[in-house]
Amino acid sequence: MSQLARLISILTLLKSKRLLTATELSKKYNVSIRTIYRDIRKLEEAGVPVTTIEGRGYSLMDHYAVAPVQFTEKEANALITAQHIANQSKDTSFVTDFNEALTKIKSVFKSSIQQKSELLSNKIHVFNWSYEEFSSNALSEIQLAITNLNFIEINYRKANDPNTSFRKIEPYAFYSTNHKWILIAWCHLRNQYRAFRIDRIQHFKILQETFDDRKFNLQNYFLDCPYGN
Repeated sequence: MSQLARLISILTLLKSKRLLTATELSKKYNVSIRTIYRDIRKLEEAGVPVTTIEGRGYSLMDHYAVAPVQFTEKEANALITAQHIANQSKDTSFVTDFNEALTKIKSVFKSSIQQKSELLSNKIHVFNWSYEEFSSNALSEIQLAITNLNFIEINYRKANDPNTSFRKIEPYAFYSTNHKWILIAWCHLRNQYRAFRIDRIQHFKILQETFDDRKFNLQNYFLDCPYGN
């Protein structure tokens, strides 16, 4: 990769990720850390407002605008394929937000790539063998609660149980299995981490009240506590 191509790529990464370390960048581009230092200086000399956070890495100043990114045909195809997979989700808020985001992304496709991506879209079909009637419309709000550390109050119904229970939870992470979204949260009723199927949340309320981050780690959770609630 040429230096110019690497600089453009680093700039794109800085815009898409909050913090990047010199070690991460050197491994990604297979160059020395000293080379990354020189690249960062080149960007700064070109007027790019790179901020160095001591001991943490590099970031861009807020509101810095980068020229529209050009997608390759393979990258565009990957996004179109992801759209078909995302549309199988049982959460309508996620599907709506994903498709609106993709519409904005597609607006920067070159016309030739736009045409080919539309052609490919008509040649993809993802079968969904799960015909459960349950669906949800909460994922987008829950995602905001996760990143902003907001408590959530929910009425939850377990499988094969006609009754609902009230829970106050601290949302931490989520994953998808069999087209269903699973929320991992600290449950104040059970005083432990619990897994909640989002489509079984009968009612929810995002509170303004925030909680102290317990530093939940999803990988450790899977090792210690397999899916189930």
